[in-house]
Amino acid sequence: MMSVFRVAILALVVFLAAVLTRATFAQDYPTKPIRFVIGPAPDVLARLVGQKLSDAWGQQVVVDRRPAAGGIIAGEIVAKAPPDGYTWLLSTGAYPTLVGLYPKLPFDFVRDLAPVSLLASIPFLLVVHPSLPARSIGDLLKLARARPGELNYASSGNGTTAHLAGEMFKNMARVNIVHVPYKGTTEGVTDVIGGQVHMMFAIMQAGFPLVKAGKLRALAVSGAKRSPSAPDLPTIAESGVPGYEFTSWNGVHVTAGTSKAIIARIHADLIKVLALPDVKERMFNLGMEVAGSTPEQLAALVNSDIAKWGKVIKESGVRVD
Repeated sequence: MMSVFRVAILALVVFLAAVLTRATFAQDYPTKPIRFVIGPAPDVLARLVGQKLSDAWGQQVVVDRRPAAGGIIAGEIVAKAPPDGYTWLLSTGAYPTLVGLYPKLPFDFVRDLAPVSLLASIPFLLVVHPSLPARSIGDLLKLARARPGELNYASSGNGTTAHLAGEMFKNMARVNIVHVPYKGTTEGVTDVIGGQVHMMFAIMQAGFPLVKAGKLRALAVSGAKRSPSAPDLPTIAESGVPGYEFTSWNGVHVTAGTSKAIIARIHADLIKVLALPDVKERMFNLGMEVAGSTPEQLAALVNSDIAKWGKVIKESGVRVD
């Protein structure tokens, strides 16, 4: 009996020692530079947040751009890194789409990566060339139904979020608009400005300056609510396509298996950075909405997006190059 009691006490001591070790490690974190890996998304938010954390921690947050393969390479790097909290992924709304587009990804986004926090919510604009006789979504729908298969929309490539946003719009509005894929956002926007393509779902930070300059006309925003950056623009849902909602996002994921104490430390400091007035102002000017969250809320968003985009991909028959 005494032997069993001693074994139990020893096990308890070992357990408590491990807990204390992890807690102490979290308090000391970080003790070396952090690698912040980003895929094809713009790096401005990662650099903004990274610099603020570098200043607070006295350890550099190094932004590592890996834009190839639509973010797959960036995701794989973080998924296969040591689970010590020193390798982060700038996760985006594009990652849940990869699950439906690629049956055999080299990593499982839900299983191999741990959510930390949302950083920003990023609406898109449905923009058209100024010569198109449409000043509202209602006008556009009438035009598309009168000229089925004649109107077209640009995207930054097959399977991209801009492509899927367009396909969801077509399905929900029941219109026939032809998809024209480009190699990137810049190329697509350039041809919409030039009049070679009629319209595009453009991320706010890329499209809004061109709208203000008169080079493009914005018909609506893609989110569930109007954007603070463009409060006069209606949503697509309130303009004739009820239920339409598409908002991209940026967040932070780390390697699965990273201790909850480390994740909590990163999360707490990210939330502090997002609350800084200059960070809020910078994000507002970029057309981003601050969207800090709990890890659980980010996990729920990922699962919801996987289901939503999986349905769009299946119904539309979207294929990647």
